[in-house]
Amino acid sequence: MKTIEQRYEASPREVERMNTQELRNDFLVQNLFVAGELNFVYSHYDRMVMGGATPRATAIELPNYETLKSEFFLQRRELGVINIGDSGSITADGETYKLDKLSCLYLGKGTKEVSFQSATADSPAQFFLFSAPAHQSFPNKMFTKEDAAPVTLGATETANRRTIYKYIHDAGINSCQVVMGLTVLQDGSVWNTMPAHTHDRRSEVYLYFDVPENQGIMHFMGRPSETRHLWVNNQEAIISPPWSIHAGSGTASYSFIWAMAGENKDFTDMDFLELKDIR
Repeated sequence: MKTIEQRYEASPREVERMNTQELRNDFLVQNLFVAGELNFVYSHYDRMVMGGATPRATAIELPNYETLKSEFFLQRRELGVINIGDSGSITADGETYKLDKLSCLYLGKGTKEVSFQSATADSPAQFFLFSAPAHQSFPNKMFTKEDAAPVTLGATETANRRTIYKYIHDAGINSCQVVMGLTVLQDGSVWNTMPAHTHDRRSEVYLYFDVPENQGIMHFMGRPSETRHLWVNNQEAIISPPWSIHAGSGTASYSFIWAMAGENKDFTDMDFLELKDIR
């Protein structure tokens, strides 16, 4: 039985003393999307598991892991999946769901057999997976990006004109504790989540994608009074502790998935900060 790479929690005091490589080792997740593979990282912040599946000519089955101490992956967990690649499909307990780019599938606690397939091997789907413990079972359900009732916010003057797609949340796909969606920045806009916020009631993962070649993201994290930064490349993820801000600015426009787990599912549960108070 396989094991999952684990990332342990760090307190704000520890993070303030970390050098660049130590920050990257703890909070930056790389190499999720490898052709023909499924890769996971287990975070001890709210027991989140994040992963990437990139099937080619053959389907990839969701395996069980010794780390989870369960009979199958979703015995005590739920799973959100968003496709950031070309068309593909997911089969869950005999039912197949076709996911084009930016479509989302929720799989509830108790789903036993899951496999991932690309429509064509040369243009594979790229499934981002996010899982958290679940105490209740909810129905498996798929949303397209149109089902997510996209909302465009921000302004070109502040370089944050963006479209938000909310998939798994109280007014969308129901879940036990997972909240999941994505944001697409329009051309010329580069800032996300600024002014920044924290939310002590849940942890979060950002997956940056559709970052143009030779461009990057400056991601900001840490306590508001002691911020730190990490350079992030295309299809890399950041683990964000509950006490940390999570914001970024790119050298070009990009998109990112936000996925959260914790004790409060309210999308608006954020502790907003004023720019003058960030250090």
